[in-house]
Amino acid sequence: MPWIQRTITLPAMSRGFHLITRNVVETLPQMSSIQVGLLHVFIQHTSASLTINENADPDVRTDLEMAFSKIAPESFPYVHTLEGPDDMPAHIKAAMLGSSVTIPVTSGRLALGTWQGIYLCEHRDRGGSRRLVVTLQGE
Repeated sequence: MPWIQRTITLPAMSRGFHLITRNVVETLPQMSSIQVGLLHVFIQHTSASLTINENADPDVRTDLEMAFSKIAPESFPYVHTLEGPDDMPAHIKAAMLGSSVTIPVTSGRLALGTWQGIYLCEHRDRGGSRRLVVTLQGE
């Protein structure tokens, strides 16, 4: 099967951790014909990130935001401050979590665990829309 690649533009979201698994899957109806493959999801931004984590209890999202805000607080004396107090902490959080995830595809579905989902991690107060490049390959 050939490689399939799409760009998804997600609407602006508030600061926090947002489940986007459905957004990604709905972009690739061709996934249903893949028996064995890989899906790669890449975010084209430096102040937001992607991760895979708990998809059931919304308290996890709250706790993740709280923990990352403690790890990279806005009150730290950063040098890069031209884009506002939330920008440099956003870069740090994005560097820690990463700009991509790769997920196996098995029998036409993402091979995520029962409680796993794909998160867009928005680290800015007003980050704007976010672009993802999703690439599917398999047979």
